[in-house]
Amino acid sequence: MSLELVPVETDPEPVSLAEQAYRELRDRLIMLEIRPGDPINDGQLAAELGVGRTPVREALKRLETDHLVISYPRRGTFATIVDITELADVSELRQLLEPLAARKAARNAGPALRAELDAVARTIEQLADSDEKPDKKALMRYDLTVHRLIYRAAGNRHLEDSLIRYDNLATRIWCLVLDKVPTVAGHITEHVQLLDAVVAGDEELAARLALEHVTSFEKTIRTVL
Repeated sequence: MSLELVPVETDPEPVSLAEQAYRELRDRLIMLEIRPGDPINDGQLAAELGVGRTPVREALKRLETDHLVISYPRRGTFATIVDITELADVSELRQLLEPLAARKAARNAGPALRAELDAVARTIEQLADSDEKPDKKALMRYDLTVHRLIYRAAGNRHLEDSLIRYDNLATRIWCLVLDKVPTVAGHITEHVQLLDAVVAGDEELAARLALEHVTSFEKTIRTVL
C-alpha cells in the first residue's frame, strides 16, 4: 500500500506570494532543511521559490519575529541556532495552551473540519499498520499537520498564532535530536486518539490527551539530551 503524506500547510484560503514564501521558508527552517547558523541568501531563495526578492524579504522580516532567523548589520541574515535550553519554557507554555486548543477544537470544529481531522487520523492509522514506513522527518510533518489542524479548528486566531510559533520552536528542537531518538512512530500515532476525541466532541478527553502528548514529547527529548 502506498501512503501519501498529508501536507504540512492546512489553511484552505488563497495566500499572497509573501505568505507563500513565508510558509515555505518557515517549514524549511523548522525541519532544519535550512540548518541552524546557515546564511540566508534572499536572491537564491527567490529563485528557488519562483518569486521576487520583495516577497522573500517580507517573509524574512516575519521569520525574524518568529525567532527563526536573525539579521546582523553588514553581516546579513542567518538561521537561528536551536537553543535546547528553551525546551522547558516552550513546554511550560504548550502544556497550558495545547489542552485549551484541543478542548476548543472539540467544541467548535464544523463538519468539514471534523471530516478533515478524521481523514488525517485514518491516514495515520494506516501508516501504523503499513510495512511502508516514512522516514523520521516525514513523520514529523504529520505532527505539524495534526497540530495546525487542531489549532485552526479551535477557532481562535490569536491562540492559533501563538501555538504555531511554540510548536515550530518545539519541532526544531525535536529535529535537532531526531537521529538520537530510536523511533518517532509512537509519538505520531498518539495523534489518532486525540483526533478521534476532537471529532467526537469529547472536550475533556481531547484536553487530557493533548497534555499527555506534549508532556511525553518533553520527556522523550530529555532522555536523549
